[in-house]
Amino acid sequence: MILNYIWVSFFLIAFVVAIVKLVVFQDVEVFPKLLQSTFEMARTGFEISISLTGVMSLWLGLMKIGERGGVIPILSRLVGPFFSRLFPEIPKGHPAAGSIIMNFSANILGLDNAATPLGLKAMKELQEINPSEDTASNAQIMFLVLNTSGLTVIPLAIIADRTTLGSVNPTSIFIPTLIATFCSTIVGLIYLCARQKINLLDKVLLSYLVGLGGIVLLAVWYFASLSQVQLQEQSTLITSVIITTVIVSFLALGLRRRIPLFETFVEGAKEGFTTSIKIIPFLIAMLVGIGFFRSSGALDYIIQGIAWGFGLIGVNTDFVEALPVAFLKPMSGQSARGMMIEISKTFGPDSFAANLSSIFRGCAETTFYILAVYFGSVNVRKTRYALTAGLIADLGGIIAAIFVGYMFFH
Repeated sequence: MILNYIWVSFFLIAFVVAIVKLVVFQDVEVFPKLLQSTFEMARTGFEISISLTGVMSLWLGLMKIGERGGVIPILSRLVGPFFSRLFPEIPKGHPAAGSIIMNFSANILGLDNAATPLGLKAMKELQEINPSEDTASNAQIMFLVLNTSGLTVIPLAIIADRTTLGSVNPTSIFIPTLIATFCSTIVGLIYLCARQKINLLDKVLLSYLVGLGGIVLLAVWYFASLSQVQLQEQSTLITSVIITTVIVSFLALGLRRRIPLFETFVEGAKEGFTTSIKIIPFLIAMLVGIGFFRSSGALDYIIQGIAWGFGLIGVNTDFVEALPVAFLKPMSGQSARGMMIEISKTFGPDSFAANLSSIFRGCAETTFYILAVYFGSVNVRKTRYALTAGLIADLGGIIAAIFVGYMFFH
């Protein structure tokens, strides 16, 4: 329900701002921009959905082979105790547990093309045990919010953009981004545990979280010791090895169980095609609302108001120049990327604003996009506190990004 109100608010606020700009500032271009943005975003939403179809079909086909080959029990033994406490509603041995684990693994490694299909599959399986068809369950909310917190060990796409823009040290944002995104995940987890009455001090939960924190620290230590070229080579190699190993392992498990691999793959691929088509209306609706809001100039006024407010109390406002990326990232990943590039070109790729905008882009996920696509794929309309929790996680990451940005670059 709250997603519905926010979506309508995008249009209403944008329309009021456009009227003011036309009447007061005689801006005759504002309404043509609004109209153009609706068509552009509608086309973008459709293109994203269609381009997702091939990837969805590939990974859901492979996942079907993995499921029947017995990958779920293997994963459950590794991290089952941790997820059974975060997702008490999921029955032991249910396929959703394996899909969730695979999705989180892909997200942590920055494998976006693999993470989305696995996430949509997990959402579908969680819907099968959802007692209310049109209302989000606790397990679905936990899954989505941890998704939107965006924990990623290697922000490869951001580093690649900074390299293209001519940054002297494009990997300098690696450690700050890792710290900020880890804070985002922890904030989201704490909020959800409080809402769902999950004991975060449970010994099993704490041991896994400490272990995850240790892995993050080891990753920071290892990648920080590499040069720019070495980091990109190593991250690309690690990503390629992991994906290839997963594919071959699934096929090997299928051969061991003597299942018909080709027929099983096709069966799963058909599910990917159906899911991709189903999300088109939801994705177009959300992207059109976001584009309408951004094109009106409402976001610019919000940024200027924040700068004015912090200036009144004597707080350094250098971070405000990068804030558009922080506001856009929960709405649209491509918009956040475009804004980061624009800031880097305006102030320089190694300026404080450019570095901070890069951290903003890496410390959170496209919350509105994820909620629209994932809930839309299973026709859940009552999202309860999912959006609130996702935005709280994003806010935690943004605040942490500001602190580490000043710590590392100011």
